Amino acid sequence: MSGYTLQPDDPLRPAVAALIARHFKLMRDTSPPESCHVMEASELTAAGATLYSLSDGDEVIGIGALKPLEPGVGELKSMHVAAEARGKGASKALLDALLEAARAEGMHRVNLETGVEDVFAAARGLYLRYGFEECPPFGDYGEDPLSVFMTKAL
Repeated sequence: MSGYTLQPDDPLRPAVAALIARHFKLMRDTSPPESCHVMEASELTAAGATLYSLSDGDEVIGIGALKPLEPGVGELKSMHVAAEARGKGASKALLDALLEAARAEGMHRVNLETGVEDVFAAARGLYLRYGFEECPPFGDYGEDPLSVFMTKAL
């Protein structure tokens, strides 16, 4: 994770809140409401998720959250790298660090939900390269033709 720092962070810290707002808007603009599962920072916190920020020096360039689902199983939520930081290894650094954080939290499996639209193709490709496999809906999710559900054993 050369040059990048991941840390648990306060979703209300201005730099973090700004990136969460960008992510939330992108998700809402990309998916219809019934298929958009993005959570606001307050919802993530209420669900017991830990929000992390990825920084390059003093600049917050990425966010992600780990939400517990059941003992030993968690969900990656709100993984987002700022558009201007993409293509420089930040997404890989963020995913590496989040998976390490999941292990440190005692998780042996991590699940995620992402979209089927073209805007999500790079994310799906990254998850597949990291060994995530498609799976049925988990937790409170139901079948959704606009969602892809994935899982990875840690």
